[in-house]
Amino acid sequence: MQAKNLTNGRRGQVDVVILCGGLGSRLAGIVNDRPKPMAQMDGRPFLDILIDYFSGFGFRRFVLCAGHRSEVIQEHYSRRSDLLEFVVSNEPFPLGTAGAVKNAEVLLKSDSFLVTNGDSFCPADLTEFYDFHSAKHALMSMVVIESEDIKDSGLVTVNGCQRIIGFEEKACRRQGRYVNAGIYLFQREILSLIPASMKYSLEYDLFPKLVAKGAFAFVTSGPLIDIGTPERYESAKDFFYKHSAGCAEASFAAASCVRERRN
Repeated sequence: MQAKNLTNGRRGQVDVVILCGGLGSRLAGIVNDRPKPMAQMDGRPFLDILIDYFSGFGFRRFVLCAGHRSEVIQEHYSRRSDLLEFVVSNEPFPLGTAGAVKNAEVLLKSDSFLVTNGDSFCPADLTEFYDFHSAKHALMSMVVIESEDIKDSGLVTVNGCQRIIGFEEKACRRQGRYVNAGIYLFQREILSLIPASMKYSLEYDLFPKLVAKGAFAFVTSGPLIDIGTPERYESAKDFFYKHSAGCAEASFAAASCVRERRN
């Protein structure tokens, strides 16, 4: 069964904002000549795998929030020749995850837009996620997974209606049931809650403000893959290699995970 795409109606016009500006200091020992999302996976950037997965659901316009070594991202995507549109938003200085989104405000065209981390991957069904967000009339929706591996993860507490009622970040008590998968749908009005030209975090500064304003959790079964440490980077390479064996593109791994869950 193939994944439904988002080409019908307004869904095909939803911008995708990818956060690519982190320093990647924990990975610097093995990836030191490029931004972390450009780390190689079987001869291609990890960021390409993310973009190919998202475009498989009909997304066509990508806003890349770049900071550290942004010229590598700019050069790579200025040469990519396909039907996708790429716009690079350069941070004048490190702005944090929310600050980077605010910095890209003038480049956004859609009233609702998707935001995702550039160094992690979760094979969520993005059509179902968009439909969930629309049905809930949510200000913000977040993909979450149920996981016992909660170390180094932000946790999310959800009520019976899938409304988010609390966040517990890495240094807090462990009462949340779900792990934040780093994929979000925002309504444009959220941007008014983020101050301009200053460092501001999604996880610590913005999300707690959204609990009272209509934030919802879309639950998927994962897995959640990230490349934040040398060990996780090697595990990610192994994951994509195993799932793409015999296929032309490593991003097949992503689509196959969705199809397997549906069958």
